[in-house]
Amino acid sequence: MYLSWTAGRLDRLHARIDAARAALDAQLVRRASVAMELATSSLLDPAASLLLLDAAHAARQAEDEHREVAESQLSLALRAVLEEPEQVAALRAEPGGEEAVRELTATVRRVPMARRFHNDAVRAARAVREHRLVRYFRLAGSAPFPMAFEMDDAPPPALTPEGAPA
Repeated sequence: MYLSWTAGRLDRLHARIDAARAALDAQLVRRASVAMELATSSLLDPAASLLLLDAAHAARQAEDEHREVAESQLSLALRAVLEEPEQVAALRAEPGGEEAVRELTATVRRVPMARRFHNDAVRAARAVREHRLVRYFRLAGSAPFPMAFEMDDAPPPALTPEGAPA
């Protein structure tokens, strides 16, 4: 009975990982899309637009094994482009800039939460899979060992409540 319960729990944890990964992927795609929209909107100077567009495109096109690095590069590009609160204030002053900044702020805040949910699910599944009985009776079946998604997801300081101008 214990083995059956444990196998069911492990199955539910793997389903939770799949759902969390799908949510994380959706947030990452949304962040890259919003960054691409901002880069092509002519609200930024040409150099910043090119930097942001290149990083966003690389993040959207990255294969799974290079995804973490590409998403980290997009985070770095966002911080470089929107480094100072004055830059964000000038962007907000442009026509359409307020909406663009609001949408970007929402997406860069959701990515760390989605990553945290995914990594928590991975941590829980790993803890169950490390039990001796789970390994001995191969209760995980052929499910791949869950891997955490590690990336630099720090938002630009100017888009955080602490870094926003008063």
